[in-house]
Amino acid sequence: MQEIDIHALNQQVLWAAFGLSLAFGALAQRTHFCTMGAVADIVNMGAWARMRMWVLAIGVAMLGFNAMVFAGWIDAGKTIYAAPRLLWLSNLVGGLMFGFGMVLASGCGSKTLVRIGAGNLKSLVVFVVMAVAAFATLKGITAVLRVNTVDQVALQLASGQDLPSLLAAGLGWAKPPLALGLGLLLGGGLIAWALARAEGRSGEVLLGGLGSGLVIVGVWWVSGVLGHVAEDPNTLEEVFVGSTGGQRMESLSFVAPVANSLDWLLFFSDKSKVLTLAIVSVAGVALGSGLCALATRSFRWEGFRGVEDTANHIVGALLMGVGGVVALGCTIGQGLSGVSTLSLGSFIALAAIIVGAVLALRYQMWRLERLA
Repeated sequence: MQEIDIHALNQQVLWAAFGLSLAFGALAQRTHFCTMGAVADIVNMGAWARMRMWVLAIGVAMLGFNAMVFAGWIDAGKTIYAAPRLLWLSNLVGGLMFGFGMVLASGCGSKTLVRIGAGNLKSLVVFVVMAVAAFATLKGITAVLRVNTVDQVALQLASGQDLPSLLAAGLGWAKPPLALGLGLLLGGGLIAWALARAEGRSGEVLLGGLGSGLVIVGVWWVSGVLGHVAEDPNTLEEVFVGSTGGQRMESLSFVAPVANSLDWLLFFSDKSKVLTLAIVSVAGVALGSGLCALATRSFRWEGFRGVEDTANHIVGALLMGVGGVVALGCTIGQGLSGVSTLSLGSFIALAAIIVGAVLALRYQMWRLERLA
C-alpha cells in the first residue's frame, strides 16, 4: 500500500477549500447572492430574481452531490446532516431563531463575512457576537440548555435521514441509483423552476446561482474525495483530512466555523488549535468579497446609525449564533450544503429559516407602521 503524506494532503485540502471559498465570497459580493435578501425582495417588493438565484444554487448542489454518490465517490451518511437521529425540534426551533436573527442582523453568516470584506463595520460586530454565542451553544452554557431541551426530542430512524437512504431501506433498492434519480428529479426540478422566467436567466442570476452551487459541490469533493483517507497510517481509521474533527466530510457553513475561527485566533499559540477546512473557508469568503469590492470600487466603510440599529444587530447576531448551532447549520450550511444531501433535517431547518425571516420582516414592517 502506498504511504500517504497526511501533512501534504492536509495542505492541499486547505488550499483548495480556501480557493473555492475565495470564489464564493467574490461571487456573493458581485451578484448580491443572499438568502435574507431573496426573502426580503419577495416580501417587500414581490421581486423573485434573487430567490431564483438561490434556488438555482440549491438545484446545482443537489445534482452535483448526488451524482458523486452515484459514482461511489462520497456517502451522505458520512456527513453531519444524514445521521439516523433526526433532531426535528432542534432543526425547527434553531431554524426559526436563525431566520429571525439574520433579518435583524442584515444578513446571514455568509453575508456577514461578505459585508465585512466590503468594509461594513456593523458586520464585524455581528461576526464577534455570533461567534461567541455559537461557541457557547457548542460547548458552554447554552450548550447545556440545548442538550437538555430541544436535542432530547428526536426520531431514531432505521437508516440515515437522507431521502436515498430512507427509500433504499424501505424499498430494498440500491442507494446510488436512488440518489441519482432523486438528485435529477428534485435538483433538476429546482433548476427548471429557477430558469422558467426571464428574470431567472439574467447574467447575474446565472453567475450567482450556478457559481455558488458549483462551489458547494467543489468543497464536497475536496473534503469527501481529495481529503478522504480510508486508513490513516497513524490511527488505522478512516479520516477526512482537514475537516473539523476529521470524522465527517463537510462543505461550506458559517456559524460553528465562525466560532471555531474566533477560537483559533484567540488561542493561536495553543498547538492543538489547527487550521481546518471550515476555518480557512471563513477567511476565504471575507477576502474574496474584499478583493471583488476593491476591484469594482464598491468598497466603503459603514457603521451603525444609532442605538436601535446597534441593538437590532446584536440581538440578531445572538439569535444566529445560538439558532445556527441548534439547527446544525445556517442558510448555507443547511440551505445549500445540507439540502444537497437530501436530508430531512435540512429541509426542516431550511423551511424554518425562511419562516423565521418572513416573521422578522413582518415585525419590521409593523414597527415602521407604528412609528409612522
